[in-house]
Parts: sequence; structure tokens; C-alpha cells
Amino acid sequence: MGAFLDKPKMEKQNVHGEGNGLRYGVSSMQGWRVEMEDAHTAVIGLPHGLEPWSFFAVYDGHAGSQVARYCCEHLLEHITSNPDFQGGGGGEEEPSVDRVTSGIRTGFLQIDEHMREMSERNRSGSTAVGAMISPRRIFLINCGDSRGLLSRAGAVHFSTQDHKPSNPLEKQRIQNAGGSVMIQRVNGSLAVSRALGDFDYKCVSGKGPTEQLVSPEPEVYAIERCEAEDEFIVLACDGIWDVMTNEELCDFVRSRLQVTDDLERVCNEIVDTCLYKVRRKPSTHTA
Repeated sequence: MGAFLDKPKMEKQNVHGEGNGLRYGVSSMQGWRVEMEDAHTAVIGLPHGLEPWSFFAVYDGHAGSQVARYCCEHLLEHITSNPDFQGGGGGEEEPSVDRVTSGIRTGFLQIDEHMREMSERNRSGSTAVGAMISPRRIFLINCGDSRGLLSRAGAVHFSTQDHKPSNPLEKQRIQNAGGSVMIQRVNGSLAVSRALGDFDYKCVSGKGPTEQLVSPEPEVYAIERCEAEDEFIVLACDGIWDVMTNEELCDFVRSRLQVTDDLERVCNEIVDTCLYKVRRKPSTHTA
């Protein structure tokens, strides 16, 4: 109640860029929400000897924008400042998949704990979906119910898994922490089972950070690049995926790319299409 506007705010924020053999476009729109709670990161050339690497992420905030904004500004540094990432990225050999995966996971846990120490009163939270792209690999990263996918050779090659409280493994962790899943929500309230922030759901005594009602642990998927067949990556919040399947969105993007190479325009068309597919949805953000 009271969480939506009488009419959507359709002004968009757009960003685009290129480098490291990649091009990207970003579109974000507040939509029906009373506050814009989403944020994004797009960085070509990473610090700590990772100049050939790139990082893109979308943060879908809830109960406020504080966590999404902080992650937008600081998550990448928490990841790349890990010893697993320092050095090694600019030479002939890439860090191993295990090292990169470990560094990403540690970065998520570190920033979550850092935000808790900064403000115990902050009740906002945010999902995070990202892509870290090296010369050899694509690391798709997900924490929450935003989603990332890779289109290759005219079809959906891979997509991340949404972290919903009703998922069996997520539900088991929630129940082990003394919680419950009602109306497909954590304790009948929160619609995601993994997120950064949301500290009201991370205070079960005797449980580690990844054993709480809501976990800040991301899932990381390493995919070998295939430059001859890789077409595009989509990172988007649930406002997109709630109204379009993986296949529908990929077909939509592919059809638009046949008539324009303006990635901002393509992202804007995705956001507008999803807004009109349903009367009232959360803010939409895609990259």
C-alpha cells in the first residue's frame, strides 16, 4: 500500500560506452515506484592489474536505495582488492576460475559486513547481478532474483538462477535459521532469499553469514568465451523477467539489433515494453 505512483515516471537514465572489444548500453527507469531504488556499474578496465577485464552489474534495491547505491560505488573494489585478484590479470595467464570465484564471493561477504558495521539502522537491501569479463571467460554473478543471461549462436546459452524463498535449497536454509516461507516470501515479508543488506534477516545467533534467513553469498558461473558465437549479455532486475522469459527477451534484443546498433535505444525499448506488459510493476533496469 502506498508503494506505487498514480502514473509511472518514464524518464530514463542512459549510459553507453565501449572498450576491451565490448560495447554496452544501460537504461534505467523509475516506473511505478515512489522512489528510484536501482543502480548500476559499468567499468571497462579494472584496477589491480586487470586492465583487459570489464565489469557490469545491476542492483535492484528495496526498502530504500542506500544499499544499491553503496554497492554501485564500492562492490567492485571489494572484489578486486582481494589477494585472489591482485596482479595476474594483465599478464599472459589469467587467475584460475577458483581464485576468481573465491574473490567475488569474498567481496560480497566483505561489503555486506562493512555495510552492517556502518549502519545497523539501515533496513534497505539490494539484489545484485553482474558480469565480470576477462579475455578468456565470462563470470556471471547473481545474488537475488535479478538475472543475467548470455546469448550465443542465436539462442540462450546460459542464465543465472533466481534466488527465491520457495526454492528447495533456499527454503531449507531459511527453515534451518528458524524462519519460514509464507506466500513465497521470507517470514511472509521479503520476496528474495539472497541479497546484500536486509540486516533484519541476518541476526540469527550461532549462524554464519551464509546461513542466515537471507544470505549475501552470490552464485558465480564461469563460462569460456566464444567470440565467434557470443552475441550479447543481458543483466536485468525482476521487473524485466517477471513479464518476459529468457527466450522472449533474447528474441526481442536480437530483432532490435538487426535494425540498430544503438544499445541505449535497445535497452529503452526493453524497459518500455515491460512497463506496458503489466499495469504496475517495480522499477525496471537493464544493461
